[in-house]
Amino acid sequence: MHHRPVGPPGPRRRTLLRGMAGAGALLALPGLAGCGSRRDDPDLVTMASNRANPAQREAIAESVGNFEADSGLSVEVNTFQSTAFQESVNNYLQGTPDDVIGWFAGYRMRFFAERGLISDVSGVWERNLRGAFTDQVRDLCTADDGKQYMVPDSTAPWAVFHRRSLFEERGYEVPATREEFVGLCERMRADGLAPLASGVREGWPAMGTFDHLNLRLNGPEFHLELLNGDHSWDSPEVRSVFGAWAELLPHHQADPLGRGVNEAQTALVRGEAGMMLCGMFIAHSFPEEDLDDLDCFAFPEFDAQIGADAVEAPIDGFMLSGEPRNPEGARELVGHMGALKSQEIYTAIDPQALPIHTEADTSGFSALDAKVNDMVVNAGALTQYMDRDTRPDFASVVMIPALQRFIRQPDDIADLTASIQRQKASIFGH
Repeated sequence: MHHRPVGPPGPRRRTLLRGMAGAGALLALPGLAGCGSRRDDPDLVTMASNRANPAQREAIAESVGNFEADSGLSVEVNTFQSTAFQESVNNYLQGTPDDVIGWFAGYRMRFFAERGLISDVSGVWERNLRGAFTDQVRDLCTADDGKQYMVPDSTAPWAVFHRRSLFEERGYEVPATREEFVGLCERMRADGLAPLASGVREGWPAMGTFDHLNLRLNGPEFHLELLNGDHSWDSPEVRSVFGAWAELLPHHQADPLGRGVNEAQTALVRGEAGMMLCGMFIAHSFPEEDLDDLDCFAFPEFDAQIGADAVEAPIDGFMLSGEPRNPEGARELVGHMGALKSQEIYTAIDPQALPIHTEADTSGFSALDAKVNDMVVNAGALTQYMDRDTRPDFASVVMIPALQRFIRQPDDIADLTASIQRQKASIFGH
């Protein structure tokens, strides 16, 4: 991904939130969509947004407002809590979905494309977005039929986050290898810190640890093939991942199963924990005056032959429902949301998001944004995240309880991997 300046940079981080009227109502469940009174209006486009925190809602409102001014169309935004939307989206798409839907690149998009629940947007890519994204990003928005089904607008990569001031005060050095990482954890424990903030009560945060260990021990190709159902989970490769994780567990905060991800982030903010493996969403937890102290490094190398250049960079964007009520307006809207101007506006407001347009202006980036962006630009491979790189039913029904079981009982790896494989075979059919 090659960036060049395209004009004066806008503010990368905005904290003054205007009124939320333009962002639409915040709904708990997707089943509530479709109840708007103006749905027979030919100049109306409806959007389901899964970006529910205040900064995200403001960013969506601003981008949508620009679209309305430019196009003469009106947009009704229905905003859903992200987790509730993710859990209900399959039923939602089979009901009366909105025209445009906020969602994720990768397997979860392909899953719905294969079932005819979302629409081909290849024409938008050809008309509006030619050259806007790297081939790697385009592939993540492409289904098995070779057509694009999502227009991307941002990414929120994962890394190991920490307070810069803590590292400076204690003389900690950024680890590059497994040995250095473990050594740093041991030193932090001796200093009275929880080395790794951890909260996996919701289940999904544990996926990030498995992903990174598998990427570093077995490589991105094996990782994606495993999540695609092409390898056995009851294999030496997978057992080695859980074995490495078992060695790191003593360095995690105590009782991670009883703690939510937000509580874990708070421990890092307060200086009670030294590091946290998570996504850029951690920026939402830091007070504005402390954001400049937030720093990160790539998850370290565990095998010199594998390296450490694979990056988990979940890409967000917008899809069209299978039969949008206003297909022409919907295509205009997704093209607008993926355009350079919209990406720069959105990512200037949402502190967790980075633009992925090839011409995005990075000159106004904070030091943290520039570092994370360089990780993405120079990545040998981009992965999404376990619950985006595999079937939704496998991720939710099998892997969340399996990972939580591992954290409770890290000494029964062989039985655990055999159990995962049996369930995987019943879902994938092999």
